[in-house]
Amino acid sequence: MYLIQLAIEYGAPVFLISSPLTSYLDQILSIHRNRSSAGFSLDIPLIMLVASILKVFYWFGEYYSKALLAQAVVMILVQIALLKVALDHRPAVGAKNGIEHTPFSGGSQGGFNRPYDFWQWRNTKPYWLFLAYFVAIVAVLHLTPLSGSETYIGFLGAVGLAVEATLPLPQILANHRSGSCKGFRLSVLAAWIIGDTMKMSYFFCSQDTIPWAFKICGMFQCVCDLYLGFQYWTFTRGSGRAAGSSMEQEGRWGQEEKDIRMN
Repeated sequence: MYLIQLAIEYGAPVFLISSPLTSYLDQILSIHRNRSSAGFSLDIPLIMLVASILKVFYWFGEYYSKALLAQAVVMILVQIALLKVALDHRPAVGAKNGIEHTPFSGGSQGGFNRPYDFWQWRNTKPYWLFLAYFVAIVAVLHLTPLSGSETYIGFLGAVGLAVEATLPLPQILANHRSGSCKGFRLSVLAAWIIGDTMKMSYFFCSQDTIPWAFKICGMFQCVCDLYLGFQYWTFTRGSGRAAGSSMEQEGRWGQEEKDIRMN
């Protein structure tokens, strides 16, 4: 029991801080190698950047675990790199599994049109301008007396953590709409699930100060990640069966062609 507690106290913080790298480095390299971000939801960097930025400002009012603060800072850097490479290698408009893959795009796909095509811009500049304006607005608010309000600080943390908890939803919806998990790395999914395990252990067993908002949002995200794992298993198994059926059909056609030639 002592060894488990020791691992949680010292091992979990190290894992949490490094988890952004272990979770997304493979995805970044994969997009760079393939020169395509098809199948990858651009909403993932949006969610993680907004959530992590809010968590950093939340720390200045709540002073929660420094390991979670460090994780938020590292996550911001990693997500900026991921957004950059994903934007650089976006497929052409209208391409199959291309930019149209985003889960809320276009009424023609059963979704709805975002106001001003939010986070679906073809130009890369608006993405970075939005992030810059967002940081500036939150920073200005934090310099006002409002930052001394417990209600404001609590609201800031709740919004940031609630946004982060929705992380798996864009990919779940994108996979459901396309009927496959193509473009989404298994390594990312595995890192999310392993990370959930470590986070839950740290949140509920650590002696550090962990607000309940972290715990509630963490549990919701854990459930979503497990469903995403089930979705990945279902689609992968289905594609394997389809491939086997296709090969069997080709073999049958080849045999029929051979019989025709013999006759």
